[in-house]
Amino acid sequence: MIYLKIIILAILQGACELLPVSSSAHVIIAEELMGINPVTPAMTLLLVMLHTGTMFAVILYFRRAWKESYFKSRETFRSFAFLVVVATFVTGTIGLVLKEIIEKVFLRGTPHAQVEMIFGNLGLIGISLAVVGILIIFSGRREKGLRLQSDVGLRESAWIGAVQALCLPFRGFSRSGATISTGLLAGVTKRQAEEFSFALVVVLTPPVVIREVYRLLEAHSSASLGASGIFDLFLPGLFGMIASFLAGLLALRWLSNWLEGGRWKYFGYWCLTMSAVSLYLYHTGF
Repeated sequence: MIYLKIIILAILQGACELLPVSSSAHVIIAEELMGINPVTPAMTLLLVMLHTGTMFAVILYFRRAWKESYFKSRETFRSFAFLVVVATFVTGTIGLVLKEIIEKVFLRGTPHAQVEMIFGNLGLIGISLAVVGILIIFSGRREKGLRLQSDVGLRESAWIGAVQALCLPFRGFSRSGATISTGLLAGVTKRQAEEFSFALVVVLTPPVVIREVYRLLEAHSSASLGASGIFDLFLPGLFGMIASFLAGLLALRWLSNWLEGGRWKYFGYWCLTMSAVSLYLYHTGF
């Protein structure tokens, strides 16, 4: 039964991760509906392993576009790598500050307070979905009136990195939705905003995976885990990663078609719909 649930979560994650509708929010809501606690170390690790599957889908899907855009010369690659480093540095800096504020202020007095404790809060997820939904709609409606340039620059990468930091603690604040919308509002072309946004996820995912692996092993440190025990801990995540990889490839094709077809704002309407669902579940005490 657990692997059937993992397949459902993996398909949902893969289908939503690369669409700007917050895969984390959809997976967490599904976990709640299936009676799974989304804030346990095992479940947070499963979630990032699902993200890892879609990260590999990103690499496979964008490999040719990245090669043409960012690897055509040594100078082009250096410039691109520098912008990715800038965006990631801004994300990490702001993300660490947010983590400290949440753990030291909002979770003050909570034993062993960790930012992951707020991941399952449906009220907070609903608010985050509403905010990113409005951002997507706003950028989609303004898109035709904006003068879009061809490349991401230093200023644009810093803004994208800053907005990306908000997705780290706040589940529901879609990473791709927020970063692509920020790129559009900054004047970046739709294709460039999409490619740069998904390049960032390749850099962002490994540190998050390492953190969640550490949390899971720490939670089981009191138990005597042999090689088979460790394998059993990670098997569900590996299984889900493969399923999310396949679903992610399909989702990327859909995203590109919708993004280029001028239908970006409709993802924002979906986020608002899911925000209402999340807030309803929260207020009914589900």
